[in-house]
Amino acid sequence: MEPTEVIEPKQTFFRKWGPLAVMGLAVLIIVIDTTLLNVSLGTIIRELHTNIQSLQWVIAAYALTLAALTIVGGRLGDLFGRKKMFLIGAAIFALGSFIASASHSVGYLLAGESIIEGIGAALMMPASASLLITTYRGRERALALGLWGAMAAAGSAIGPILGGYLTSHYSWRWGFRINVGIAVLLILGSVIVKEARDTKHKISLDWIGVFLSSFGLLAGVFAIIEGGTYGWWKHISGPDFGGVSAIPLALMLSAGLLCLFVWWEDYYMKRGRVPLVDLKILSNRQFTSGALTMSGQVMGMMGISFALPVFLQGVRGLDALHTGYALLPLSVALLIMAPLGGYMSGKVGTPKHIVQVGLLTTLAGFFILRLTLNTTTSVADLILPLALYGGGAGLCFSQLTNIALSAVPVAEVGEASGVNNTLRQVASSLGAAIIGTVLLTSLASNLKTSVAASPALPESSRAQIAEDVAAQSSSVEFGVPLKTTAVLNQDEKAEIKRLTNQSTVDASRTAFLVAMVSPLLALLMSTRLPKDKTVKHHD
Repeated sequence: MEPTEVIEPKQTFFRKWGPLAVMGLAVLIIVIDTTLLNVSLGTIIRELHTNIQSLQWVIAAYALTLAALTIVGGRLGDLFGRKKMFLIGAAIFALGSFIASASHSVGYLLAGESIIEGIGAALMMPASASLLITTYRGRERALALGLWGAMAAAGSAIGPILGGYLTSHYSWRWGFRINVGIAVLLILGSVIVKEARDTKHKISLDWIGVFLSSFGLLAGVFAIIEGGTYGWWKHISGPDFGGVSAIPLALMLSAGLLCLFVWWEDYYMKRGRVPLVDLKILSNRQFTSGALTMSGQVMGMMGISFALPVFLQGVRGLDALHTGYALLPLSVALLIMAPLGGYMSGKVGTPKHIVQVGLLTTLAGFFILRLTLNTTTSVADLILPLALYGGGAGLCFSQLTNIALSAVPVAEVGEASGVNNTLRQVASSLGAAIIGTVLLTSLASNLKTSVAASPALPESSRAQIAEDVAAQSSSVEFGVPLKTTAVLNQDEKAEIKRLTNQSTVDASRTAFLVAMVSPLLALLMSTRLPKDKTVKHHD
């Protein structure tokens, strides 16, 4: 009896909370990779001889792959076993990370991180949330989901710092090499995680639904990112449809496929089959309002994580490490307020009120940041707005995952987790696409206009210089020499740099203004969150 009395408590604690540590680590590395490259843009542009638009595709496509396949991953977990899908996802994630770490062109980086790694993440993320809900009950489940959400928030905060440190001291490739080792730890650690699956339904998968949703999202993101290249309406380059560019057609295709997806899911379910998404889950007010509020918050966060590093590296001349340091107030505030927000829930205010305070705080941070930004803005000037934004985001992240997933029975949690994470990744992908496109389009337009009007540049070649600078704006901004037929002296090169810096500031301010729309919409959606002092849990 005595050995049992001494050893059992330790074993119980380890067995009880070990699965949370494994699932938390999984979501941590998945989310880290959504922001890992943002502070390394300049270095990767020079090393891979590419431009910021190509890297925008890498960042957006990772989130897009997650968005397109997370529901599939959750469904596969329900049908074939969530632990099994988690293990397969970890192995695929490791393979994608290895390919990305060895990439010597943006194509290999896109294939490794955005596609293969994204597929692995799409299997792991819904499985991790589902396994937590089937492992824990009641208050323990609320704690587990809160900490899981906090780890996701921590990933968003840690990504820029880790990426900056590795890029400056070693190589940006080490961010992916570390993933391989962590994936091995996840596989080993999953020994303590119990298998769970949905035994209620016949095993099947709605492949038509997968096709319609995936290509509908892809067409929409393509249109947003490539709008400036092909022309939003009038043909500039690429396929010519009677003077009209491919972009309006891509948007119509996206809308058509997504509408067809909704119709197909309803039709498929009426035939007595199990659809990819049971549309009835969207009628669950608590789930829908929680998931959409989170999506709005995430989209706004992409505005800061993508646009601000461009300003810090291009205008202020910071390297990747110091760009990460500059974002530290956001990271620290987020890491502090996410667990604190979880502790406050039910004690200081309702989850709904905590979320709304968080959204108002992020809006204040956005507003002050936009007012603060100019060509002489220092890192110290950014502390207050970034801390406000990070603190507000932490309060939101601490509540919203728990609010959304606690609204559904355990039998439906795999699907709910998939839908929740899909909406979040759609928001992340659209955030990178929309905010990045606004930034790059505004930068090119502002720069072309200012160069063409500058009296400090030779009048005879001013128009040509304006065209060349506008075409290469994203590369020139990161210090890549301008390729032009005009002969420029040092004063003229300095003038172009001055105009580029001012154009970047103006473009960043425009991008932040657009990004503020998403937390405003999230605030509006938060009015539909439950008013309960504590969130109800369904077993």
